[in-house]
Amino acid sequence: MQPVLAFDVYGTLIDTQGVTVELERRLKDTSQALEFAKRWREKQLEYSFRRGLMGAYVPFSDCTREALVFTNRALQAGLSDNDHDHLMAVYTELPAFPDVVPALDQLRDAGIRCVAFSNGTSDAVNQLLSRAGVQRHMDAVVSVDDIKRFKPDPAVYAYLRSQLEARPENTWLISSNAFDVIGATQAGLRSVWVRRQPDAPFDPWGGEPDMTVSDLEMLADRMVL
Repeated sequence: MQPVLAFDVYGTLIDTQGVTVELERRLKDTSQALEFAKRWREKQLEYSFRRGLMGAYVPFSDCTREALVFTNRALQAGLSDNDHDHLMAVYTELPAFPDVVPALDQLRDAGIRCVAFSNGTSDAVNQLLSRAGVQRHMDAVVSVDDIKRFKPDPAVYAYLRSQLEARPENTWLISSNAFDVIGATQAGLRSVWVRRQPDAPFDPWGGEPDMTVSDLEMLADRMVL
């Protein structure tokens, strides 16, 4: 039986650091722009974790905006409300990593079902993937917004399986985010960690993903064998 591959979107298919170019234009400082982009992403995830624990769900874009405002204050970057609005718009047009489309083409040519699985709302993810040239390579989009939970809540992985109608051992979560990989593994799914940063360590939780790859083309080569 062919596996079903569920791809995380932000950081796995889509390069969240793609916002750095626009930050450089506004901050006039490359090093500050890089730090801003990194802190913004980290805070975005932190806010989703905290809201998940509190049971205070909001759409993921709210976490993104709140993280943007916090990062601006923390770094004293001096961005205006108009800058915030513009950067949020840029976030809906982030680029795909260059390995994404070739890998998805190879997987789908082999008859492997591929879906996007994201903290973002269905509308936001469909828009993002469409603009990045990825949507047509996906069979479906599954959003945690449908159940008002965030990764790595076990409920989101159970919901993924229910939408795919696939057995746990045949469902693979593909993510560059270690917390997502761990969450899927704990929920009984197969997992692949996309180690996009070669020096990035995996969280020492006593378990490892079923597979670790440096990019999605390596994943496709292994899955199609």
